[in-house]
Amino acid sequence: MRTLTLRYLAGLTAALAIELTQLPGAHAAPAPTVHTVKPGQSIQAAVKAARPGDTIQLRAGVYRENVQITKDRLTLRGVGRTTVLTAPAKASANACGKAGHGVCVTGTAQRRVKNVHIRSLTVTGFPKNGIWGSRTVRMDVRNTLAEKNGQQGIGQQLSTRGVFVRNVSRNNKESGIFLANTVDAEGGATDAKGTRVAENRLTGNRIGVVVRRLRNLTVEQNTVAGNCGGVFVVGDESKPRAGDLTVAHNAVQANNAYCAPNARLPFIQGAGIVLTGTETTRVTGNQVHDNVGTSPMSGGIVLFKSVVGIANSKNAISRNVLTGNKPADVADRDKGPGNTFTGNVCTLSVPAGRC
Repeated sequence: MRTLTLRYLAGLTAALAIELTQLPGAHAAPAPTVHTVKPGQSIQAAVKAARPGDTIQLRAGVYRENVQITKDRLTLRGVGRTTVLTAPAKASANACGKAGHGVCVTGTAQRRVKNVHIRSLTVTGFPKNGIWGSRTVRMDVRNTLAEKNGQQGIGQQLSTRGVFVRNVSRNNKESGIFLANTVDAEGGATDAKGTRVAENRLTGNRIGVVVRRLRNLTVEQNTVAGNCGGVFVVGDESKPRAGDLTVAHNAVQANNAYCAPNARLPFIQGAGIVLTGTETTRVTGNQVHDNVGTSPMSGGIVLFKSVVGIANSKNAISRNVLTGNKPADVADRDKGPGNTFTGNVCTLSVPAGRC
């Protein structure tokens, strides 16, 4: 009797499993697809055909188009420096082309685009930004070269949890990497929710890294050299204040090119790490050498009032090694409240006592 009962139960289980597989929606999700694109073919067409989770794989060669991504969980991947995306003679009809950018990852106020990955390609020669994210979550850019673009090499606004690792961003007219709350409206700093800028090489730009009106992110282990300015953390009088972030273990060296003044800032030259109008920012363990200039922001680590005259406050400058920066290794030019300077190795500070 026991044997018959077991056989009956086994048969019932098998029949139930067959029934379940026949129910609507019971089938497994389709496996991710790799859409291979060759020079002369359309990247945008592949993006349009892709489903979340798919990869658009670009072969080596030159692609002349602007690419707009509005879907979650897509990967745009090249095969290295020989995969080159550059501006077309006539901009693409998509929003990215109309704006003058190279690759755009774009969400909306109602629906942010999540988990888009950009890997192993060169983005060059666009009138505006090489790679630009807006209203994104976890946009992840790695092992990519952004060069000779008209504004930012790589950047994002209105976005959270971004990852920018092991990229080279060089010879862009504005920043190598640019992160902001928003570029076209006033407002308080927003929570970047752990955005990370790490192990990048940033050279020949106006400024290597700009963090504007953001909180809760890390800029670490980057090489920032040969720009007009190295790392700028920018805030103002808006609430909440910019800050509560970390700039750590970067090599910031000889950012001595000259960049002319603009409507917001005086000329920039020889500026290593600059804080303007920020609070509770931790600048620690950086190697800052040979940043030399005559700008009000020149020097190794500089605290400078914001464009609207707001002083820095409660920032911690600690355990940095600074040499050869002029006019000073550490320059506390706004003397805001609660800033601390501990364990720094340097020769000259203004005022004295900051080394």
